[in-house]
Amino acid sequence: MDPNGLKTGGLLLPTIERRCTSPPSVIVIGGGISGVAAARALSNSSFKVTVLESRDRIGGRVHTDYSFGCPIDMGASWLHGVCNENSLAPLIGYLGLRLYRTSDDNSVLYDHDLESYALFDKDGNQVPKETVDKVGETFERILEEERVLTGGHGLMVNGYYPVIEALAQGLDIRLNQRVTEITRQYNGVKVTTEDGTSYFADACIISVPLGVLKANIIKFEPELPSWKSSAIANLGVGVENKIAMHFDRVFWPNVEVLGMVGPTPKACGYFLNLHKATGNPVLVYMAAGRFAQEVEKLSDKEAVSLVVSHLKKMLPDATEPTQYLVSRWGSDPNSLGSYSCDLVGKPADVCARFSAPVENLYFAGEAASAEHSGSVHGAYSSGIAAAEECRKRLLTLKGIPDLVQVAAWEEMAGAVAPLQICRT
Repeated sequence: MDPNGLKTGGLLLPTIERRCTSPPSVIVIGGGISGVAAARALSNSSFKVTVLESRDRIGGRVHTDYSFGCPIDMGASWLHGVCNENSLAPLIGYLGLRLYRTSDDNSVLYDHDLESYALFDKDGNQVPKETVDKVGETFERILEEERVLTGGHGLMVNGYYPVIEALAQGLDIRLNQRVTEITRQYNGVKVTTEDGTSYFADACIISVPLGVLKANIIKFEPELPSWKSSAIANLGVGVENKIAMHFDRVFWPNVEVLGMVGPTPKACGYFLNLHKATGNPVLVYMAAGRFAQEVEKLSDKEAVSLVVSHLKKMLPDATEPTQYLVSRWGSDPNSLGSYSCDLVGKPADVCARFSAPVENLYFAGEAASAEHSGSVHGAYSSGIAAAEECRKRLLTLKGIPDLVQVAAWEEMAGAVAPLQICRT
């Protein structure tokens, strides 16, 4: 058990012994959940794996901050689909991590149920429930056409970092290694970083964010084929930012969401009430769309002042925060966006082309998940899938018999551990 009481000591799957002098080698570019999951799977199959991460930390767009004295997820926060069909559920259950369910099976109003909301207009007046009900009905009809897992949405009470930490245990992860060039060679792949260091391996799994690939920060030699480069171009990137604020006292109602509506992007958004889920006096303002991009042009103080001014219209007794954090995922050179999204009029097979390998290069990340793009479990699943495809190909090329399948989490734990879910 670690100091937080989470199970980590027995997390690693037993390493598979292989009778070969030169185990297959793989470089994983990107230390987010997709890359770390891929590295974990390959390492458990006795592959030689090196993870190259451009940041000074692992996790990527999964980033839990502890400066408030409590875990605050400044990137991904939810498990979307609190059910055993979710690929991350066995791991989260095994680690004993708690979830706070923020909606029922059908999610409305910014992914939250109507029973726990307070919605205000730009002048601070509460919107009638009848109006919100009409919005909710429309949103439900939209959801019926989407592939949404059952079980609603679970907020990670302890943050997402324990998941990343558990997956990364024992892996060879090199931080502050920004990749600038990937060269396919006849006998493998060469990866060069910004400081001139070169790494060589049999194959490479690329799990950097879509925004980084679209910006052509990484040079490919030879160039990627047109079907791959067009897939990268034809996927969109969205931006969502968070302004987390810690207060000395709770002055807001005991609801999950304080929402705002108005005629401009600045007047639309919502405050997530973490006090209801975690007991900490924290509100997190969720900025999306054009306003999310505008936040990135403001200083931390300016961004906080702007959202607090809205908060004071809604709740006249609102106080100034004692601490605050502001994310800038769109301008962060390590992400250049928050999540992938479909673009209107683009081919239906774009996601399949994006995730398809190019010789000994494999692609993973939330953008590579056709059914669950933009989600943590989509990123996790794509990493596992890329690792499995890479594993099978390299074993075949090296003439190594594929005798053992990597065990699933529930097989390792002996049984599926129940998810710890609360609503109070």
